[in-house]
Amino acid sequence: MEAEAGLQLPPLSGRAPRGRCWVLPTALLCLYGFFASLRPSEPFLTRYLLGPDKNLTETQVFNEIYPVWTYSYLVLLFPVFLATDYLRYKPVILLQGLSLIVTWFMLLYAQGLLAIQFLEFFYGLVTATEIAYYSYIYSIVDLNLYQKVTSYCRSATLVGYTVGSICGQVLVSVANWSLFSLNVISLTSVSVAFATAWFLPMPQKSLFFHHVLRGQVSREMTTPFLQSRTLIGDDPALKRVPGWEDIESKVPLNVEEHSAKTQEQKVEISKVLRELWRDFLQCYSSRPMLCWSVWWAFSTCGYFQVINYTQGLWEMVLPSQRFEIYNGGVEAVSTLLGAVAVFAVGYIKVSWATWGEVALALFSFLIAAAVYVMDTVRNIWVCYASYVIFRIVYMLLITIATFQIATNLSMERYALVFGINTFIALALQTLLTLIVVDSSGLGLNIFTQFMIYASYFAAISLVFLVSGIYSVMKNYRRQEEMPSSSTASPPQCSE
Repeated sequence: MEAEAGLQLPPLSGRAPRGRCWVLPTALLCLYGFFASLRPSEPFLTRYLLGPDKNLTETQVFNEIYPVWTYSYLVLLFPVFLATDYLRYKPVILLQGLSLIVTWFMLLYAQGLLAIQFLEFFYGLVTATEIAYYSYIYSIVDLNLYQKVTSYCRSATLVGYTVGSICGQVLVSVANWSLFSLNVISLTSVSVAFATAWFLPMPQKSLFFHHVLRGQVSREMTTPFLQSRTLIGDDPALKRVPGWEDIESKVPLNVEEHSAKTQEQKVEISKVLRELWRDFLQCYSSRPMLCWSVWWAFSTCGYFQVINYTQGLWEMVLPSQRFEIYNGGVEAVSTLLGAVAVFAVGYIKVSWATWGEVALALFSFLIAAAVYVMDTVRNIWVCYASYVIFRIVYMLLITIATFQIATNLSMERYALVFGINTFIALALQTLLTLIVVDSSGLGLNIFTQFMIYASYFAAISLVFLVSGIYSVMKNYRRQEEMPSSSTASPPQCSE
């Protein structure tokens, strides 16, 4: 389960649970994320589909089966986005767990092109419902715990994916297990995740559809509020809470009498859509926000394409039916080194406002070079090394982009912008898949596809290089004008 491939929806929570009540739901969610990501058969999916178990052709797998995931993900993303908030997260997590079970059960027993295409649809549902996993915990804990619980949940999925990849490689290379047996382990693991999800507590609120208006927030919260109505005006964080106007008007004068009452406000979908549209216009009116978001959407589109079809490239370079392959080990190494790069982002001291676009251009060129080398040098070890570099650089940049976007947004707009960026990435990916990959389009071979992906990232690099140089020159010109304007102060009147 890729953290960066999925939509994130961190809603505003109410008051934090007393004591350590947040520990149990966080631990359960981490267990779910670990077992849902522990799928040792996934690095060998292409080999499994082309092998004797499914006996599919390369054209069927690359041009007719894999594109179904892209189409289903795009179609399901926005409805799942709304359903996650309306159903309050847990039912959608259960749906994801059930979809994982259906996917791997079909991977074991389904036969034929049409059946595997249905399998890809269910996997599209799995990735679309990732928003529930990454947003559930924010409805349970207080704002000051967001960073901690986010690190726990992301680490759980990262560790699960790494352990699964290593186990798959060891079982294939050392123990000589069949790929069918690896899929049995994956099915068992996702079944444990599904069972774990049932024990998650049901949230009582969500961001858009279920606002919790506390008729008394608690004595220590409401008494100062009633003493000074300027509290809301002085605290912009309270103004960002949906329904804060209702809180101001409906807080009862007799706080002690209503100290145990909580009122839930259900919002109509038309109001939610209008609120989303207003926030959309406001967020993307900022040039820095637009710049980082454009890079996010376009690069994520290319990243998805490379990730989805890289096993196919490796299969063409070194057929797994005749040689030993190390896909699981490469996935584990790239994930761990990517995590190290992400961790290092916190210690990088750069003026991103000035040099951000130039950095995006240079690193995007490095990504383009890695994909180009992967495609043209038909050596499996060079392919593996280029893939590791590709993933490390992307994870580094997407973390920087995430930070730059999040620091300038309130929590609800954070969810909106990330959701829109992901949706645009999927729309672009769908267009790219229809033209380049799908058999109804050009249906190009895997090597030609990767040449197009390398050119795609090179074009991104060129655009941001031009834009970045323009921004740097503009900033320096502004800094030069500031001293001259400050020295030209008006003459002082003598007394």
